[in-house]
Amino acid sequence: MTDESGPWLVVGLGNPGREYAGNRHNVGFMVADLLAGRLGGKFGRHKRAVAEVAEGRLGFGGPKLVLVKPLTYMNLSGGPVVGLAQFHKIPPGRVIAVHDELDIPYGQLRVKCGGGEGGHNGLRSMSKSLGTKDYVRVRFGIGRPPGRQDPADYVLSDFSSAERKELEFLVDRAADVVESVITKGVEPTQNLFHGA
Repeated sequence: MTDESGPWLVVGLGNPGREYAGNRHNVGFMVADLLAGRLGGKFGRHKRAVAEVAEGRLGFGGPKLVLVKPLTYMNLSGGPVVGLAQFHKIPPGRVIAVHDELDIPYGQLRVKCGGGEGGHNGLRSMSKSLGTKDYVRVRFGIGRPPGRQDPADYVLSDFSSAERKELEFLVDRAADVVESVITKGVEPTQNLFHGA
């Protein structure tokens, strides 16, 4: 049983560095940045983890959120995540990973708890480091690459100009999904957002 008033660890998955900032693979960082702005928090380098961290409360007297952007590159994200979960005494059931998802069409958001990683190296690293797959995932659909483009090249490329027209709205909606998971739970959030 988790403490209902305990903090949540919200992990935006991405790669550090300006050259990756607009990549599809960095949508988790984009959502984390927006959430930090909503909470009035500011990202700063953590003393004990290779990550940028921002903290704040969701609403007046609401739950504490620890927002994380690992700075280890995607395939090593689990180390900073487990370090911060242990530091803040946050169980895996209160960890939310926000990430890009190839198997969901662009513009769609999905939420699930547990399950496979779908080839996503950031999720694979988190699952290995946490010792479980039982954490929440907010999956931001980026769709499959066009033609025969290598998926690795696709996720490491910027959103198209057509996609960028909707990106700000979708990042905002993904932040709403994260807040809903925290305040309402996974299943009610699925009912609210999966049909939209």
